[in-house]
Amino acid sequence: MQLESLPDDVVASIEVRDRWRRASAGGGLEFLVTDIARWTPGSTVRVAFLDGDEQLHADIAGATAQITDACNLRLDFGHDPASGTFRRWTPSDTAYAAEIRASFDLEGYFSLVGTDSTDRTVGAGGGPVGGNPGQRSLNLGGYAVNRPARWEGTVRHEFLHAIGFHHSHQNMRGTCEEEFRWDDDAGYMPTRDGDGVFVADAAGRRPGIYTYLAGEPNRWPRAKVDHNLRTEDDPDVVAGPFDPQSVMLYRFPSFFYKSAPSSCAPTGDGQNLSAGDQRGLRLLYPHTADELADLQTRADAVLHSIGTGGEGLRGSDGGELAEAYRSRVETLVAAQAAGPR
Repeated sequence: MQLESLPDDVVASIEVRDRWRRASAGGGLEFLVTDIARWTPGSTVRVAFLDGDEQLHADIAGATAQITDACNLRLDFGHDPASGTFRRWTPSDTAYAAEIRASFDLEGYFSLVGTDSTDRTVGAGGGPVGGNPGQRSLNLGGYAVNRPARWEGTVRHEFLHAIGFHHSHQNMRGTCEEEFRWDDDAGYMPTRDGDGVFVADAAGRRPGIYTYLAGEPNRWPRAKVDHNLRTEDDPDVVAGPFDPQSVMLYRFPSFFYKSAPSSCAPTGDGQNLSAGDQRGLRLLYPHTADELADLQTRADAVLHSIGTGGEGLRGSDGGELAEAYRSRVETLVAAQAAGPR
C-alpha cells in the first residue's frame, strides 16, 4: 500500500511558511489556518492538465461535480465544446494557466491544500511540485495509462484537498491517534516479502506502522509518518466532528488498528461524498449572507491584528510571505463583503 505524500522539499517549505504565519498572525490564527486555505466563496477556480487525453480530462471533470454541486464554488476545466479539448498547462509557464495544475506523470497521488497551489513560496526551490505557475499542484499518478478500479473516489479525495480539506484520520476529534498500532508486536523480527514490504514474521508477529511504512513502497522515516498520520492537535485548528464515512478518511490495512472493528476505520464506500463532507463544503463555501458575514468578521479581525496598513508585515523578515499573506486576506475581505452570488 502506497500512501499519498507531497515531496519532502514541498512539505518543508509549507512548514516554514506556517511557522511564520503563526508568529505573525497573533490572535487571528484561527482565520489563518481555516479560512486562508479556502478559495473565495462564489468564485471560479480554474483547472488545467499537463498530460492525459481528453476522455480522461472529461471523466475527471465529471467526477468532481459531486463537490461543486454541494457548495458555492465552481471548478472550470476550460472545456471547449467545439474541439472537445480541456485547458492545459506546461512546466515552462510563467503566468498561471490555472489555480489547480493537474498531472498524471509523477508517482503516487497528492495535492496541495487549497490556496497553497498559488502560493509561490511553496516549492520555491524549483522542483516539479509547488505553488508556482510551472509546477504541479495535484497528481494522479498513472491515470493516463491505467486508472484504478475505484478511481472516482481518489479524484474526489484529491480535489477536496485542492479546495481546502485535510485528512480525516488527523482530526483531533477522532480516535485514530489512539487506535493506530504505531509500534511492532513485542518480539517482532523484521521480515520482508519479495517486494521489500514488511510483513508478519514466522511467529505471526506483525510490524507496526513505523516499520511498515519504512519499507517498500513508501520508505518513510519516522518524522514523515508523524507528519502524515499523527493527529493535528493545534488548538487553533477548527475541526468538525470525526466522520468515518468521509472520502477523506484513508482505508488502511486492518493491522494498522489495535481493535477490530476499529472506530478509526472508514464505514463509507470511499467513492462518494458523505453527508459530513457535504456539510464541510457548505461551511467552507457558503451561499447565505449570514454565513458570508461570519467569514468577513474573522477576516476583519486578522487585518486588525496585523494592522490595516501592514507596516509590521512589510518590515518583517517574511518578505514575499508577508505580501502574499496580506494580499490573500484582503482579497477574501473584499469578496466576502460583496455578499452571496
